[in-house]
Order: sequence, then C-alpha cells, then structure tokens
Amino acid sequence: MASNRRIPNLLKKYRKVRGYKQKDVARILDLKSASRISRWEKGSCLPSLINAFRLAALYRVMVDGLFTDMSDSLKEEIHKSEEELLSRKNHPNKHG
Repeated sequence: MASNRRIPNLLKKYRKVRGYKQKDVARILDLKSASRISRWEKGSCLPSLINAFRLAALYRVMVDGLFTDMSDSLKEEIHKSEEELLSRKNHPNKHG
C-alpha cells in the first residue's frame, strides 16, 4: 500500500484485552523490537501473512477479525466482481 492512508485494525484492542504490552507481543512473536507492533497497530503498514496468523493465534481471534474493515471491503468487492462475471456468463449477448 503506497498511499499515506492508515489501515484500520483492531490489533491494539485485542492486545489490551489479552493484557499485553507491545514489547510482550514482540517477544512472543520473536521480533527484535516492539516498533513493528506499533506500526501495525497505527495502521502504517501490515504484518506479513505469517505474522498476521501469529497475532490471531495469540489474540485468540480469526485473522479477518483483526482487520474487519479491510475484510468487509474486500468481501464486498469480490462478491460484486463475482456477480458481474456470473451475469456475463448467464447473459453473454447483453455484455458484448
């Protein structure tokens, strides 16, 4: 994501629910510092796929639960594209 937009997430909420500090999470995930956790929570960057799964396991949630806004937006986008494709397949003369 090259834009300056923040990536909404619930990472801080779930960390606090579990009673961890950022440095605790960094240690558990075997990261060198808590600065990555901070950047992920601020939404300035995304964790790698493996770290997203590790966070979800630590926080006892599904990965998409950590990024609900993004997940909902992507699902909507995919469902719309899928419906358009199915519509073209079912009515090929209308679209081409």
